[in-house]
Amino acid sequence: MAATDEQPNSSFLPDLCSTRAVLVVVVVAELMALVINLVATYYSDFSMGRLAITSLFVQWVGLTSAALVCQLRPRLNRLAPSVAAVAVVLLVVVDTLVFSVVAALVMSWVTGTLMPGSLWSMEILVNGLIAAIIAGLVMRYFYVQEQLRQKGQAELQARIQALQSRIRPHFLFNSMNIIASLIAVDPDTAEKVVEDLSVLFRASLKNIGNEVSLDEELELCRRYIHIEQLRMGERLQVEWDIRVEAKSVMIPLLTLQPLLENAIYHGIQPLAAGGVVTIRALAEHGELVLSVSNPKPEGDGHHNGNRMALENIRHRLEALYGDEVAVESRPQQKEYEIEIRYPLQ
Repeated sequence: MAATDEQPNSSFLPDLCSTRAVLVVVVVAELMALVINLVATYYSDFSMGRLAITSLFVQWVGLTSAALVCQLRPRLNRLAPSVAAVAVVLLVVVDTLVFSVVAALVMSWVTGTLMPGSLWSMEILVNGLIAAIIAGLVMRYFYVQEQLRQKGQAELQARIQALQSRIRPHFLFNSMNIIASLIAVDPDTAEKVVEDLSVLFRASLKNIGNEVSLDEELELCRRYIHIEQLRMGERLQVEWDIRVEAKSVMIPLLTLQPLLENAIYHGIQPLAAGGVVTIRALAEHGELVLSVSNPKPEGDGHHNGNRMALENIRHRLEALYGDEVAVESRPQQKEYEIEIRYPLQ
């Protein structure tokens, strides 16, 4: 998608409209008021009244500044990060100066005494300077956090892209051998294998994070199985247990196919008699549950092969759906099963 003028240039400003963000602002503002009063004890005795007044002032400034940033956030995020940060600092400073003037006038009215102009101006300027320093530090923190997040996301995407684009060399060589052997005796089947192989390669080269319907993912699995059955014959049997509307359920591209490949390579191929691979998909408690099971050969070499596929798929799903993803392996006495759970979108 081409970039437009309406797309944000920066996004490091947090969403201060949420309940959690407001709670954080209140807590941090109260802690700041407490620190200010503790520092003041170096020059005078601790006073609960002074703490109450300071807390009220700092909470006013903190909540109104958060509200202003919340309302202006869409516009601020269209600016360059440095410009947006300076704008927020200026906004907080102006807000602090306004409330400092209001607070000075209210205190003069309550006490009935007018503070000398030079002292009054000095207190307002000090408040503005403190606000500028704190706001600048906060903006720096948010900017660094966003840079770290983007760096981590870029590294994760590069890793996932490399993993997704990898196709086992043995599968490619076997497919080429199948095509070569079929060209003379069954050119139609050879052509179908070429078509299946091209679809699988095209899917492996698509961008990471692409979601497709479960129906499309299952079609990729069927094409892969078609190629493998030409090589393994009756040794490879597949059972499908699909209990969801496959055309409407979305799934990250190449989620099931790598598991199916591992099930065949590490589970069926070592067995002289072959076996059955079972693919299940169902909805349960608002989650999509996917599973692939295969016979378990003697030894556990296939466990190591499945472990890498599981980690790759877990990273991809967590990048899309967060911490609500569950990827589990369930080795039993005669069967090996992998189950994936994530929230239905």
